[in-house]
Amino acid sequence: MNSKEMVRVIYDALDSKKAEDIRIIDISEISVIADYFVVASANNQSQLQAMCDEVDEKMYKEEIHARQIEGNRSSTWILMDYEDVIVHLFSQEDRLFYNLERIWQDGIPVERESLED
Repeated sequence: MNSKEMVRVIYDALDSKKAEDIRIIDISEISVIADYFVVASANNQSQLQAMCDEVDEKMYKEEIHARQIEGNRSSTWILMDYEDVIVHLFSQEDRLFYNLERIWQDGIPVERESLED
């Protein structure tokens, strides 16, 4: 599975759990750490964990395992590392505070629909 396909699976998993403001950032031209960041917000702790669980389950079904997951059930920021795709799940407050979209503004914003083959 290539990184675009991975992003589609991740995006759809997040969308199914009503993640807010899902953003895809293509960082392949400006960083060697990954091809894409997927950033999303949750309204509360339960939703944040549900989003994490759903992404992990959908990726596992595709036989793709997270290299690392940072954060736990009491975290307000969860990072899921799928090598070519890194997922950042935030509480609303932490997303505003860390503002990854500003930090990675040299990346290219990508719409979900543009990832179709």
